[in-house]
Order: sequence, then structure tokens, then C-alpha cells
Amino acid sequence: MENYLNENFSDVKAKNTSEEALQRWRKLCGFVKNRKRRFRFTANLSKRFEAEAIRRSNQEKFRVAVLVSQAALQFIHGLNLSSEYTVPEEVAASGFQICPDELGSIVEGHDIKKLKVHGGVEGIAEKLSTSITDGISTSEHLLNRRKEIYGINKFTESPARGFWVYVWEALHDMTLMILAVCALVSLVVGIATEGWPKGAHDGLGIVMSILLVVFVTATSDYKQSLQFKDLDREKKKITVQVARNGFRRKISIYDLLPGDIVHLCMGDQVPADGLFVSGFSVLINESSLTGESEPVNVNALNPFLLSGTKVQNGSCKMLVTTVGMRTQWGKLMATLSEGGDDETPLQVKLNGVATIIGKIGLFFAVVTFAVMVQGLFTRKLQEGTHWTWSGDDALEILEFFAIAVTIVVVAVPEGLPLAVTLSLAFAMKKMMNDKALVRHLAACETMGSATSICSDKTGTLTTNHMTVLKACICEEIKEVDNSKGTPAFGSSIPASASKLLLQSIFNNTGGEVVIGEGNKTEILGTPTETAILEFGLLLGGDFQAERQASKIVKVEPFNSVKKQMGVVIELPEGGFRVHCKGASEIILAACDKFLNSNGEVVPLNEAAVNHLNETIEKFASEALRTLCLACMEIGNEFSADAPIPTEGYTCIGIVGIKDPMRPGVKESVAICRSAGITVRMVTGDNINTAKAIARECGILTDNGIAIEGPEFREKSDEELSKLIPKIQVMARSSPMDKHTLVKHLRTTLGEVVAVTGDGTNDAPALHEADIGLAMGIAGTEVAKESADVIILDDNFSTIVTVAKWGRSVYINIQKFVQFQLTVNVVALIVNFSSACLTGNAPLTAVQLLWVNMIMDTLGALALATEPPNGDLMKRSPVGRKGNFISNVMWRNILGQSLYQFLIIWYLQTRGKAVFRLDGPDPDLILNTLIFNTFVFCQLQRDGKDKRLQGYTEELCLCSCAHLHRSFSNNNHRAPGYICKYNSSQFATVVC
Repeated sequence: MENYLNENFSDVKAKNTSEEALQRWRKLCGFVKNRKRRFRFTANLSKRFEAEAIRRSNQEKFRVAVLVSQAALQFIHGLNLSSEYTVPEEVAASGFQICPDELGSIVEGHDIKKLKVHGGVEGIAEKLSTSITDGISTSEHLLNRRKEIYGINKFTESPARGFWVYVWEALHDMTLMILAVCALVSLVVGIATEGWPKGAHDGLGIVMSILLVVFVTATSDYKQSLQFKDLDREKKKITVQVARNGFRRKISIYDLLPGDIVHLCMGDQVPADGLFVSGFSVLINESSLTGESEPVNVNALNPFLLSGTKVQNGSCKMLVTTVGMRTQWGKLMATLSEGGDDETPLQVKLNGVATIIGKIGLFFAVVTFAVMVQGLFTRKLQEGTHWTWSGDDALEILEFFAIAVTIVVVAVPEGLPLAVTLSLAFAMKKMMNDKALVRHLAACETMGSATSICSDKTGTLTTNHMTVLKACICEEIKEVDNSKGTPAFGSSIPASASKLLLQSIFNNTGGEVVIGEGNKTEILGTPTETAILEFGLLLGGDFQAERQASKIVKVEPFNSVKKQMGVVIELPEGGFRVHCKGASEIILAACDKFLNSNGEVVPLNEAAVNHLNETIEKFASEALRTLCLACMEIGNEFSADAPIPTEGYTCIGIVGIKDPMRPGVKESVAICRSAGITVRMVTGDNINTAKAIARECGILTDNGIAIEGPEFREKSDEELSKLIPKIQVMARSSPMDKHTLVKHLRTTLGEVVAVTGDGTNDAPALHEADIGLAMGIAGTEVAKESADVIILDDNFSTIVTVAKWGRSVYINIQKFVQFQLTVNVVALIVNFSSACLTGNAPLTAVQLLWVNMIMDTLGALALATEPPNGDLMKRSPVGRKGNFISNVMWRNILGQSLYQFLIIWYLQTRGKAVFRLDGPDPDLILNTLIFNTFVFCQLQRDGKDKRLQGYTEELCLCSCAHLHRSFSNNNHRAPGYICKYNSSQFATVVC
């Protein structure tokens, strides 16, 4: 079976599966009882094709719009542009001067001419009753008026399906429909021949069983859908920085309104359509909207920003103009929301199992029906009544047919793929409580097979709460006391050096110091930027004063390849100056001067270079992250289009930033090692800093290798194959180094790799990995969108929890498969063999329906939702090539099946003699006893699982009353059983 599954159902991967593969496995699942239920939690390919058509339409539309706007620019200057726009009355009455349709046509159509007619960005802001600096008013009344005119930033979602929809879908089961017809015929024939109520017993029994199956199934599916809805709501919690009432604050993207001023930086998703207000080096990736991979420059000449696109580089302020379903992104998302998640490899594989067993079950059902009918004909032939047929004979044939159909009901394990979904949904909900948000279902099961974790250092292994602990300025190393301030440190620095240092800190930064509500000073930015800005404030600097003293001309944001960022400023006294900061050894290599102890700029001699390098190594060996700050005068002329210089700088100083290791990381790394998972650290830090942290965490061992990115890049594929298994630390790595490492681990070594990332440049590695883990606090929206799981607390210990839950899902599904296949095999063999040898089936249609309901709902709930235990992380991982149905499982399935069959067969052949059943209806009593024995075999087999035991006991109770009545009516007591029963209680059977 495993070979068949691998050949036909292994095309679907955990991620990035082709549409062809998704279509191919569906075609292989030809025998399906209920397509609506079986394929409920799979991708809606037709909706995806529709979304792709929208993307292609957008691409052409925006291409034409750009060409038109470029042509318009050639004629627009010198023209006397007069406004022909008339403000609608309801818009004017609300205090605005432009309607949403006009705004939409400007941005979506890239209409430069219309924008000029309305007075440019400033004119649009005025007509939207907003301020480019302070944003909109937060008055509830004014916000409501704005919502009424312009709408809210939400796209239309398909309404939640109610309980009765799931009941209707459950009724679409083909076998249940056939049984319903059988029940109807049985009722008609039974009442006609035996009268009411005796003749209605069998038919009503089947009807009640069908209704019970339908309602229990619908209830289970409905509750499952509610879980997915809750998780989907969590996935959409995205916040942005906006200015309102003159203060910066974080709000949900769904609360954005036209007129809002949004602050965007690299890695952010543009949350609505809008116009560029100010910013530097902004590159926008529009591939999610148009399919076009080439980034677009956005600036004052091309100010249009479209919802759903990504900031690939730079930072800017944006004026929101259009929100929600008025944007192309809203329309696209409304379609995509119905596309669904890709099915997981386990779902597909178990669909394959269900298909194989379904075909086997159908064969056995047909043969069983044929044998039983043949037995009836033979008996009537022997009795000489083959020419006379009564209503009882018709009912008997109908019962045979119902049994055959019910064999198909039980044999087709429709619950297998759904059990995977149930288990994954349960795990996702629980992981959410453990601070892990699963974006893709497949990540749950894949994480259980992980053999390698490539982890970032900053924020994952460390706390991400950074502070400057030491600094080397003007040849003097000083410790920084963040609790008391640094007056002594600041006073020891020459005034000229201090001025240069503060200018560098407050201008060359991706962060900001703002005054929040309540006049409280807030530092915004990455943890590194926050630490540097806090250091500047402790030195007595004033962020706003420094920013107003000089004009920023060009910004090159931090680049993880270059490991540096730079800014060009125009000085108040004239001339331009470049400030640069980044990886210490890289920036120091670009310097040829430094500040001496008097704060004077002097040539960088060998002694000074050695001193600075020793300082870098000293800081790094103390697990401090080092940054070098440098500057350079570039004369009186500079073009914003010119690149920032790469050499000739003056070293201002070196700072050592402390980022403490997270509590529990060392223990978590040890757990991973005992679980057979190799942990590797991949960081952009200095190699000495990386090694110090890695040893502290327990990642770097005596046999492990620490390597730098540049050295790693020079290795050949053959060398990498030998080297990578030993690599435990990679320092000064670029995003492509990380991608290459992951690719080699997956393809060359066959490992299942999980990768952490928080930045835009981590996206390739997150895509390449089997499981991409994005950091929820420090991560950009690009990283989160590329990831399969978002670690909400940025904690490595949470990653271990995800791995534990992944293993739990895998083991739980294996348990359920073993349980269901055993029941299926026994039910098939018992009824088939009995039909062939005796002409009768001991397990009736109602009994088999009951078994099927317990298996597909309560049994699945019991086994598929078992929480993880500590022993899971003491096992070796399954890995990429492990068989899902293992040899041990086959042994258990076949062994249990044989054991149960022999017991039941013995009862069937010798039961009457053993239990002295010689009264009326001995066959009915024996069959009831056989059914109870069949059920108790399941209870014995899974008795260790208390929850499953409880559900199986329910299965027992419903037939125990019948069993007791049968014995009581015949004045018999089953040996070894004590039966207690009255009309107000369920039966209790005590062995």
C-alpha cells in the first residue's frame, strides 16, 4: 500500500504544490461517498484560477495606466488645468471635498492629471480634511462620518455557514441515501405484511441510525468550522503605525480610514490605496497584486501606492485614499478567501488510503450480497418454494442489500482525511495558546518530522531587548550605565566628537523618537535602532533638534547583504556629510581616519587599527553585538541619484550592544538534541559574538564548526556536502547564505528543515524551508506572509513546542488509522466470511451504521485530539522518507484483526452451545452477543486511552439493553456477565 501511495499520492508537498498535482490526486479519488464532506478542507481550485485572472487583469490595467500617466506628464506642464469636478452633496455635507470614486480613479488609474487638478497630495489631504503632519481627528463623531462616506478597510467575506448547511452536506452521502431508500421500502413492505408497529421496526431502526449519523457528523463538522474561523481571525491581526491627532499610535489595518497618515518601512505591506507624502529610496513589490516581479520606484513623481503590495526597500509616509472593497486588493482577497488552504500531504495520503479500502470494500459488499441472495435462492429451491415469494422474502433481500451497502459505509474510511483536519485544527488552536500562530495546516504535520532547525540569534535565542553596554569613543572604552544615565561618559568626550556622534546617531537611523499621548517620550524602531537612540538620549542629545538642524538628502536603509546603512545630510553651514553605520569590521575597513583622544580627525595608522580590532574582538567575546559609526565630508555638491561612497570614512566610534539570552533556551536546545533535531544558528553578527552566544545556548559543541558567510560562499558543492553536516554556527551570513544552507540540507542531506526569520530578506529562505517560522514581534509583514508558522513571542522555546505538537499530530493520526483500519478489516471479514459460509451476516445494517458513526466522529475526536506528552521529544524524528503506516502498525492491525475474527468466528459457530441458547430467537441473541463482543474487542485494544474508552463504552451501552432483554426473555443469563437494566437507565455491563 505504501508504494501505491508514494506513486500516486506523493506529488502534494507541504508547501508550494503545483496546481496540476492538486488536480491529479483528486482525479485518483474516484470512489467517494460524500464529495462535499471529503473535499471540504481542500483548495478551491476554480476560485484560485479566478484570482489569477484578476491578477493578470490588474497587470495589464496598471501597465496601461503607467504608460498613460507618462504620456500625460509630457503635456501637463504649462497647461492651464481647470477643475471640472463637482463634489456630491452628501460628501460636501459631511465636510469633505472629494468622493471615494474620484479618489479611487486617481490612485488605481495612476492619473497624474487628475491629481494635479486636485492640487497634488497636499490638495487631496485638504479635501479629505486631514493634516499631512498630524493626521485625522479621533473624534468618534468625525470618524463615523468618514466611515459613512468612504467605507471601512475590510473586504467582503463569504458568510459563515450555519449548522443546517452541515446537516444538508452530511445528507449528501451516497450510501446513506441508498440506505434511506432501503428504509423506506422496508417500512412499506413491513407494514403491508406485518402491520404497525411490528413491521416498521427494521425500517425505523435504519432511519433513526441515519439521522443520528447525520446529526452527529454535522455537529462535529460545525464545531470544527468554528475553530478554523477563530484561527483565521487571528491570522488577520495586522497593525500599522499612523498619525492621529498629532500623535503616533498603532492601530489595526481594518481601522484605517481615508485621510490617515501611515508610516511604512521596509518589509511592511501597504494596507490601503494611497499617495506618497515623503520618504526615501522606496521600492514597492507589486507581484502579489499584478504578478509582476520587477519592483517599482515610488516618489513624488510616481506617488501611487496600492493596497496589498510590499515595501521592498526604503521608508515613507503615506496618505490613505481608498480602502476595503474599493481597492483592487480588496476584490482579489474576496476571491482568494474562498480559495482555501492547500491540502496537506497527510490529508492526500489518507484520501489515497480511503480510496483503496473503499474499492476493496465495494468488492466485498457486492460479493457478500451475491452470496447471501444465492443462499436464499438455494434454501427456497431445497424447500420447493422458489416459485412463491412473500413479503418476508422481499424484506430479507432488502436486508441483504442494506447489509451490503452498510459494508461500504463502514469499509470506506471517509473519516480518515477529516481526522487529519480535526487533529490539525485542534493542534492549531492549542498552539495559538502557546504563542504559535499556524498560517498553513501542513506546517503542523511537517514540523513533527523536522530534523533540523536553522535559527536566527537576535530575538529568537536572545531577548531582543537591546542596550548599549560599552562604547569606544575617541580611543577610550567606557561602560554605559543605562539605569543612571551616562553624564560621566558624555562629559569625557570632546565637544566636537560628541556633536558628531549625536548627529550620526539621530540622523543615520531607521527609528524615531516621538512624543506620545500624555507627553511621554517613545522610541520607535528595531531593537538595535532603539538601543542606539536610547544611548544618544542618555548622552544628552535631542532627537528633534538634531533632525531640524540639518536636512536629509538621501537614505540607504540597512541592507543585510552589505551589513550597513547610510544617510547623506545637508549641513546648516553648507556642504554635505555622509554618516554610515553597520558591521564593525566592514565599516572599519572603509575608514582611513579616526577621532583621537582630543576629538581630532587623524589618519588611521596601524596601531589605531589594531586597537579598534582588539576592541571589536573584546566586545564580541563578551557576547556583545558590535556596530561601528563613521562619517565623511563630501563637499558642496551631491545628487540624490548618486550612490553613497563606500570608502574614505572617519571612524567615530564602536558600540557594544547587549542582547541577553532568553531564559529556557539552553534547556530547549537540549530537548531538540535528545529528539534528534539539530539546531544551527544563522546570524549576521560577528563570528566571535555568535560563537559566544552559541556556546552559552548549547548549540556550539566541541565537534561543531562555526563559519562566516564569505568563507561559506567560496566552497564548492562537493565541499559543502561534507561541511554542512558539521556546521553549527554561521556568522556574517547574507540571506542567500541562509537560503543555500537550507537548500543543501533539504536536497543533498534529505533533512526536513525549519527556518526562522524576521526580515524581508529572509523570505527566500522561509520559502525554501519545509517550515518557515516568522517572528511575530520583530518580524516584517513580508516575513510573516512567507512563513508557515508565526512565533508570536519570538521565543525559541515556542519552536520546540511547535515541534512537539507536530509530532503529536502525526502520532495521533497513526493511532486513528490503526484503530479504523482494524475495525474496517474485522467488519469486512466477519460479514463476508459469514455470508459465504452460513448465508447470513451477524452484524446488521443498524449496528454497522452505529460503528461507523462512532469511528468517524467520537473515535476521531478521542484519538485525533490527544495532547502531546514529554515522551514525544525522546523519539527520533520520522524524517522525509518515513512510512506513514509503519511495520509495527501493520503488525498491530493484522494481529488484532486476526484475534478479533477468531473470537467472533468461534462465537458464531459455537456460541449457541456455549451460552445454551435454545429458546426462541437464538440467532437474534447470538448476533447481539457477537456485536457486543466486537465492540468490547475495541475497548480492550484501546483501553489505555481513557477518552476513547469512554466513547467506546457509549457504543457498548446502546446494545447492552438489547442483549439483556434478549437473555431475560429467554430466561438465560450470559455466563461471566452481570447485567443490570431498567427503563430509566442505560445498561451497564461488568465483565
